[in-house]
Amino acid sequence: MATAFKWALEFNTPMALITLAATVSWGFFGVRVVVAGSLKSVHEMKSGVVLSCLLLGLLNPAFFYWILFTAYDLLPAQDAMAINYTWGLTLPLVASVFSRTLPTKYETGLALLSYLGILVIATNGNLGALEFDRPAGVALALLSTVIWSLSWVINSRIIDANNIDPELALFLNFSAALPLLWIVTVLAGQMPTTSMGSLLGGIYIGLFEMGIAFVLWMRAMRLTDNPLRISSLIFLAPPLSLLLIGTVLNETIAGSTLVGLVIILMGLAGQQWLDRAR
Repeated sequence: MATAFKWALEFNTPMALITLAATVSWGFFGVRVVVAGSLKSVHEMKSGVVLSCLLLGLLNPAFFYWILFTAYDLLPAQDAMAINYTWGLTLPLVASVFSRTLPTKYETGLALLSYLGILVIATNGNLGALEFDRPAGVALALLSTVIWSLSWVINSRIIDANNIDPELALFLNFSAALPLLWIVTVLAGQMPTTSMGSLLGGIYIGLFEMGIAFVLWMRAMRLTDNPLRISSLIFLAPPLSLLLIGTVLNETIAGSTLVGLVIILMGLAGQQWLDRAR
């Protein structure tokens, strides 16, 4: 997805890309909930629950993907991808706030370890000077992990508390986000281009990043008796992503990015070990 994001941003602005991709994803989930017959259950949901799902759509996908795409627009794909992988640590930290339980000293230490990896990437390995090459892009990439974790925790709580079909909840999220995205895109004069690259990028991201990947993930979670086995597979993605970034985008992979990514993954692996120990 890092390669797809960076490639698609060559044809559109971040706002135009999220608007195009969200339109595709809204259509994808719309077809699925209609075929499954779950759309009818909206009438049985409490109005407050429906409103919560709609409002959450303004946070994710609207605000989250705009922030994420802007970070990819400002940073090399390899840096944005590596920083974005700290969501695995941000998520339990955000969840602990909602459950009113302080993170343990081990969780705090692992989080600090991963953020040290971000510091290595942001300073191109020159920790002594602490000179940031693209501070705005790094800040946005970090902010995206917080927004994603926040939206995921809130969405999960709404779904679990009201026994809602997760795909229906996502369809409501996108239904609220889409009009706002189109209005902002039109007012900003950033309409998506109609070039082949623009359309292919929007369709691919809308279907895979925002659609099919979620469906496959939810299906995998239902089929497994040990979610940790599945979540451990995220460690396969960074090296594959770097391979594609280097071959498709022709980015030269920096040594500081590799070192920083290894440190980040060490923090994530430690979190996996703690979860398994529990």
